[in-house]
Amino acid sequence: MKKSWEVPIQKASLNYIKYFKLARKKQKTPKGNWNVWLILAGRGFGKTWTGAYDIVNYAMQNPNTISAVLAPTFGDLRRVCFEGVSGINQLIPKECFKKQSKAGYNRSTSEIHLWNGSKIMGFAASEPDRLRGSQYHRAWCDELAAWRYPEAFDQLMFGMRLGKKPQVVITTTPRPTQLIKSLFKRRTEDVYVTQGSTYENVDNLAPSALEQFRERYEGTRLGRQELYAEILDDVEGALWNHSMIDKNRVHKEELPEMSKIVIGIDPAVTSNANSDETGIIVASLGENGYYYILEDKSGKYSPDSWGRIAVELFYRYNANMIVAEINNGGDLVERLLRSVDRNVVIKTVHATRGKMIRAEPVSALYEQKKVFHCGSFNELEDQMCSYTGDTRSKSPDRLDALVWALTQLSVSSGKPLWRIS
Repeated sequence: MKKSWEVPIQKASLNYIKYFKLARKKQKTPKGNWNVWLILAGRGFGKTWTGAYDIVNYAMQNPNTISAVLAPTFGDLRRVCFEGVSGINQLIPKECFKKQSKAGYNRSTSEIHLWNGSKIMGFAASEPDRLRGSQYHRAWCDELAAWRYPEAFDQLMFGMRLGKKPQVVITTTPRPTQLIKSLFKRRTEDVYVTQGSTYENVDNLAPSALEQFRERYEGTRLGRQELYAEILDDVEGALWNHSMIDKNRVHKEELPEMSKIVIGIDPAVTSNANSDETGIIVASLGENGYYYILEDKSGKYSPDSWGRIAVELFYRYNANMIVAEINNGGDLVERLLRSVDRNVVIKTVHATRGKMIRAEPVSALYEQKKVFHCGSFNELEDQMCSYTGDTRSKSPDRLDALVWALTQLSVSSGKPLWRIS
């Protein structure tokens, strides 16, 4: 009869052998004296599987160690990193959990306890202060480029102080954020960089998805980033760049008292597969005279849905008004918002100037360091940093909503960027 500790050890060994057989060369943990393994890879490359297997193998091969797992939000942490089809729970044999059952996983705290005394702890990067005071042997950071508060990475690194060689594994689709670029520059020092494309994992991706990727994104700037994992330089002629925005980023605890808050909307009046997004941006004017972007709730919505979302934000932020562009929807836009709540304060605006002309004075505010982003808004910021005024490009709905919101706030400040009507 096998002893109680023999079964999990045998299963852990078999698990490592399985990993070694399945993993492609770029998915195998590299040797060497690195502190950070930075995996920059396209959508569908197998980043989650790679990060999850690394942390699982480390915890099972090193008794009584503590590993951390970080994802952009708590929902991402649970849905992708722990419980996803390529997540940690799927990769640990049940015999290797503490008491050799799934009871070794605490869903409410996102913690796993293994038979050998090792522990895997989950954290949301959206709550950086929760990392204070903790310490770890190893960590896995998923989708680092999408973290709203990059300072969570700093808090993690302060805690990487257990064992002889604490190491961090990062899996992310790249964006040219200050943090990603600074790590990439260290690739000849203590950062080991792996880059891979979506097409390296064709055997595990649906043919229809691959066909769609090729049709929609092949040869485009977005495709170079999202499929081929290129860190793209700033777009020539764009009014914004990522460095400009990164320098003006604050945490919610740093926000001042607000004198005005508005919800800016660039609405889509149709609801089908080819419809534009509805831009919905929450912006404010601080009592210190600076502007703050508080939330981006933009997305593809039906008219009823974006109307409800805008009104909900109006009350949640105790906003002064909703500013809605009516170039496409006309009176329908106000009627729709009134149908949700007749008491909401609405100002409708009609664009009489081109997008570029309207956006230029807002860009100037950023250059003057008068606009701050509360956290990161990846889709919005990518749209800002790629907008050149090219009328052939897809409509920058998030940017339009931001421009309307900040322009209205400038009117409230007594220093209007331009006259809106």
